[in-house]
Amino acid sequence: MPELSPRRRMLVLAICCMSLLIVSLDNTVLNVALPSMQRELHATTSGLQWTIDAYTLVLASLLMLSGSTADRIGRKRVFMIGLVVFTVGSVLCSLASSLSLLVVFRMVQAIGGSMLNPVAMSIITNTFTDARERARAIGVWGAVVGISMALGPLVGGLLVQSVSWRAIFWVNLPIGLAALLLTLRFVPESRAPKGRRPDPVGQVLVIALFGALTYGIIQAPDSGLASVTPYFVIAAAALGALLWYEPRRDEPLIDLRFFRSAPFSGATVIAISAFAALGGFLFMSTLYLQNVRGLDALHAGLWMLPMAAPTFLCAPLSGRLVGTRGPRVPLLIAGTAMTVSGVLFAVFEAETSNVTLFIGYVLFGIGFGFVNAPITNTAVSGMPRSQAGVAAAVASTSRQLGQTLGVAVIGAVLASGIGSSSYRGAFVSAARPGWWILTLCGLAVLTLGLLTSGHWARRTAERTAQRLETTEIRQVVGASHRG
Repeated sequence: MPELSPRRRMLVLAICCMSLLIVSLDNTVLNVALPSMQRELHATTSGLQWTIDAYTLVLASLLMLSGSTADRIGRKRVFMIGLVVFTVGSVLCSLASSLSLLVVFRMVQAIGGSMLNPVAMSIITNTFTDARERARAIGVWGAVVGISMALGPLVGGLLVQSVSWRAIFWVNLPIGLAALLLTLRFVPESRAPKGRRPDPVGQVLVIALFGALTYGIIQAPDSGLASVTPYFVIAAAALGALLWYEPRRDEPLIDLRFFRSAPFSGATVIAISAFAALGGFLFMSTLYLQNVRGLDALHAGLWMLPMAAPTFLCAPLSGRLVGTRGPRVPLLIAGTAMTVSGVLFAVFEAETSNVTLFIGYVLFGIGFGFVNAPITNTAVSGMPRSQAGVAAAVASTSRQLGQTLGVAVIGAVLASGIGSSSYRGAFVSAARPGWWILTLCGLAVLTLGLLTSGHWARRTAERTAQRLETTEIRQVVGASHRG
């Protein structure tokens, strides 16, 4: 990629952030619309889970393929294809006449979405080559998530109240089209010096692992554990096959050598934990505010602001802290705030009082605001720039997998606790195990943030990057000799 002027770099960052905005906005808007969808499409709790998880599952399964494909054939090209597919998928979702069709069209959206965020992060990584400048750019990237969390519930609530839940998908159209035209005009094409070959076996194993695991968790409350056990067996077999097969390929879909870096491994697990907490938190909060408290979609969206505003404010601060002091301080703040928020709900039943509900939302928003920048920066900063797409895709996959599992597990726990009872009568007690799970996710962020951000962890990252660069040089030299 050619060296760009500071003004052009900021424009590229803004364009990439537009793609993040529509993907993130889509999730937060959808959560507010869930009760309305439930009534119109006669959906069960597991049906609501699938409207979210069908999207995040496909996204998680294809992110690494999209990242490596973009490194090989061109990041700008893949990014533009993703914008087109995501926008078309949004139109189809707004036209869905049944829950089944909505789930299918959400999968179409996810195919496009898989080509957006990891590819955009790869473009940013190759545009902002200075470490501190890149950390600040990633802080801005994280702030966009906060913007989507602030706007999503309000925009979604307003559209659901004034038009219908179908209107929430219309928001993506102008942003997607604008991002497409700006990308065509201002984003330079870039690709890795040596493209990675496709890995169809690895891709099938990833889909089998994520799909079987998610299906088993979501369907367990309705079908019973015995009925879904075969799916857990399939997931375990797919994981074992991945661990055996991928190291034996010269260019694997998942380069397991990345995980020799303690910061990278830590960032992966932290991403899964933090986004599992986010997915579960939004799912339970939306159902509680509308189905238990009886709020309409707009007022439920307003109640989300105490969580969204701190996320928006803390994300750029987290980016600056990562750039000046490293990832440890933001991760410790994030883990502490998310843990305390979970305890507040699990022990003190925070949702039953306006004051404690407000405090719980603010604490979770602070925690989530601080966690995103160190995850992204840690994932890509220690890797060779030529593999930025793959490294960013692993981080994005971890986020989506976490959100998928969060909605699946929390939804299953909630459905089991409520059973045939009414939401109003059973929700608080049925939700308590879910809040404890979110507390454990916060503790995981706190503990791993402490363990994987010290001197020992940084040395493992340096050794890993050196090995990857040495291997890459050998492959390039070997390819030139063969040519």
